[in-house]
Amino acid sequence: MSAIAYTLDRSAVKARLISLIATAAVGLGILLSGFVIREPAPYELYMAGLIGVWALFGLRISRAATPLLVLIVVFNIGGMIAMTQMAELAGAPLYIAVSLFLGFTAIFFAAVTEAQPSLFRVIFVSYVVAAVGTALLGVLGYFHAFPGAEMFTKFERAAGAFEDPNVFGPFLTLPGIYLLHRLMTGRVSHMPLYAVPLLVVVAGIFFSFSRGAWGLFAVSSVLLVAGLFMQSANGLFRLRIFVMTVAVVALLVLGLLILLQIPAVSDLFTTRAKFAQEYDAARLGRFARYVIGFQLAMEKPFGIGPLVFGTLYTEDTHNIWLKSLMDYGWLGFASYLTLIVWTLAAGFRILFRDRPWQPYLLCAYVTLIGHIGLGTVIDTDHWRHFYLLLGLVWGAIALEARHQRATLRYFDRASRISVRRPHRPLPMASGRPGACSAAR
Repeated sequence: MSAIAYTLDRSAVKARLISLIATAAVGLGILLSGFVIREPAPYELYMAGLIGVWALFGLRISRAATPLLVLIVVFNIGGMIAMTQMAELAGAPLYIAVSLFLGFTAIFFAAVTEAQPSLFRVIFVSYVVAAVGTALLGVLGYFHAFPGAEMFTKFERAAGAFEDPNVFGPFLTLPGIYLLHRLMTGRVSHMPLYAVPLLVVVAGIFFSFSRGAWGLFAVSSVLLVAGLFMQSANGLFRLRIFVMTVAVVALLVLGLLILLQIPAVSDLFTTRAKFAQEYDAARLGRFARYVIGFQLAMEKPFGIGPLVFGTLYTEDTHNIWLKSLMDYGWLGFASYLTLIVWTLAAGFRILFRDRPWQPYLLCAYVTLIGHIGLGTVIDTDHWRHFYLLLGLVWGAIALEARHQRATLRYFDRASRISVRRPHRPLPMASGRPGACSAAR
């Protein structure tokens, strides 16, 4: 017996050690996602190795997550078909390879969170740490707080450890929404723990001077508050959410008014806050290119190839739907549209179910909706954190499917045990005939 106990103890220790290593590996990958000054970034190299190693040691894609895998693969097959329409391939093969790799990261995150739900918390905490770090670099860079700090800015806008402020700002949205969720639902004594990093993240979003990031954070915040209201029928909880929302909005407005007293901030804010910039409404501006692109898509069902649109019209599509048509063809567009609709429908169906991972799903879901809307004015097909959002939502979808299967098995097993249990004869009240039937 002692030998068996020793073996079981060793197995438990080994399993615990493997779990800790896996947790640390995923957390490190998320930390690296906040630092993308040059490409290929450390995130890509690390995640490629991590996915490869995990695949060797049992990465499992469940039936519930299979639609994500199939639709991402079909989307990139559309891109491969579109390459056949190109006179010269140039960088197209590498572009599609990156698209496929990023799609695999979504599948990876869905698979590992389904297998180990505790990774949701690890991913979100690591993401917050990465966001606070890169946001702080962006804010310090904007104010030239130390020699060489300007390397963390682009076009006089905070970019943190990113190449583009328009990606830097949206990257900060999910951790900002998560901190806002914790601020509104957590203990009052823990509020400073969430408020301070939230201020840093919001400052990073503001100083990115990205209209898309501003709108994304605003829309995601409104959806989060609406989700919290729908989630609970408790009057006191709803009152708390209302009071917290008013307080947060008041603080943000006050902070904005203070910042606008700085002339450089005020000038750039006034310029960037306009709905349409000069390059949007020009003769071949963003809006004109939308019309041209959708007309061209009617003539080119196989697409025109990755990155070709930008060489023809000086700027890329800046619209994920048009991007899908041009770079991935009708097949790519259909699979991408199906993926988005399926994700939103399946995610909403389980959004308010009482599960340990529900807060993470809610934050990821509302942020994903914002990113889908943002995709109408910018290309998001190579945004690393967009695929993380997809993976988180599909991880929750797969978890719910597993939970439902386990529940059905439990009730099925309980019913079989009940049916197979032998019927014991009822005791007779007396030795008289018919007493047993009377007892019944």
